[in-house]
Amino acid sequence: MATKSRTRSKTRLSRALGIPLTPKAAKYLEKRPYAPGEHGRTKRKQDSDYAVRLREKQRLRAQYGIREKQLKIAFEEARKAKGLTGENLVELLEMRLDALILRAGFARTTAQARQMVVHRHILVDGQLVDRPSFRVKPGQLIHVKAKSEGTEPFQVAAAGGHIDLLPKTPGYLEVELDKLQARLVRRPKRAEVPVTCEVQLVVEYYAAR
Repeated sequence: MATKSRTRSKTRLSRALGIPLTPKAAKYLEKRPYAPGEHGRTKRKQDSDYAVRLREKQRLRAQYGIREKQLKIAFEEARKAKGLTGENLVELLEMRLDALILRAGFARTTAQARQMVVHRHILVDGQLVDRPSFRVKPGQLIHVKAKSEGTEPFQVAAAGGHIDLLPKTPGYLEVELDKLQARLVRRPKRAEVPVTCEVQLVVEYYAAR
């Protein structure tokens, strides 16, 4: 029941934000491309600047499945780095271990990727890592623990079971799916990251607070 409830919750959130957060939600959005609730089909009144920025921030947060505190910490780091703050923010979030596991095709959703890490199935350069927020450095190898490779979720992944559900593997990742290995070859660039977000609106949201 908990899984069904989570699925409904993700679908509802996907409809509210206008982006598919799971493959199942993507199917729902094709059928019902409007927000949930009795007013979902009616045209919204013009949103305030604040509401537009807030929604964009929530969209970014939801796609990475992170808490507000985690996003705020990443934003502060992005703001202090050279370059454009919004682009820096997405690039930093994309180097999270759970995000890269999803991009590599080891998992079908962010939630499943996070679960794989928390349940201690994932190694980085041979070391067990159980923090989904762990930031992978360029050159590091992500791979599945030998004892876990034979379990059903990883067998499905190794056979390419998620390929049709996910965006094309981005250029910053080298993936050997049959070996359940992926290497971050360089820092991601915002333009390559398969995330739907007007990052400047997120920057404006935090700048106004």
